[in-house]
Amino acid sequence: MKKGLPLILVFICGILGIIQYFAPHPVVQDTDNFFRNNLLKILAAFALVLGLGSLLKVHMDKIKRKRENWQYSWVLIIVFIITSIIGLFGGVTGEGPLPTRIGSFSFDNQTIYDNVIVPLGSTMFALLAFFMASAAYRAFRARSTEATLLLASAFIVMLGVLPLGDRISPHLPSFAQWIMDVPNVAGQRGILIGVAFGILATALKIILGIERSWLGGGGE
Repeated sequence: MKKGLPLILVFICGILGIIQYFAPHPVVQDTDNFFRNNLLKILAAFALVLGLGSLLKVHMDKIKRKRENWQYSWVLIIVFIITSIIGLFGGVTGEGPLPTRIGSFSFDNQTIYDNVIVPLGSTMFALLAFFMASAAYRAFRARSTEATLLLASAFIVMLGVLPLGDRISPHLPSFAQWIMDVPNVAGQRGILIGVAFGILATALKIILGIERSWLGGGGE
């Protein structure tokens, strides 16, 4: 029963999630709306608590064992506690019972998000640009026919989107756009079809109880 009940729940929820696309009956649609708008929010709340608890447990263990870069775990825990207090008692925009403004300085959740999280995200994406450039340099090496085609098409597209490309040839920007609209989209659709089949196969294996690794114990 320890593994049987989760398998039964997954089977029922999986079938209910699929059947609404094939049965337009109001009862089926209303049941699906109830599950999506109510039960999923409750499950998401429990998952959030579980995830945050797991996060704290991992970093407390890292501090206890003095693992590599354990000092940063203290930063995470302290910031987590501060933002949790502000979020629970200060409100999103400072309308809670906890004062979140000192003079003209505001530190409510929305201000923290706009002035801390957004700049950190921008910094992360800026750093990723350098990693992408490095990866592109390694990938764009004419070691085979496919790599040569990738290098040539990337070179044409990069020239096509620059003002220099229009001066080289007036047809270059339109040809670069054709590469993006036709071969690129065709490749994307092929990848998406493969991903869709993979998702379908994995979902059916989980719903039917064939794939049980998510239960723990090595999928037995």
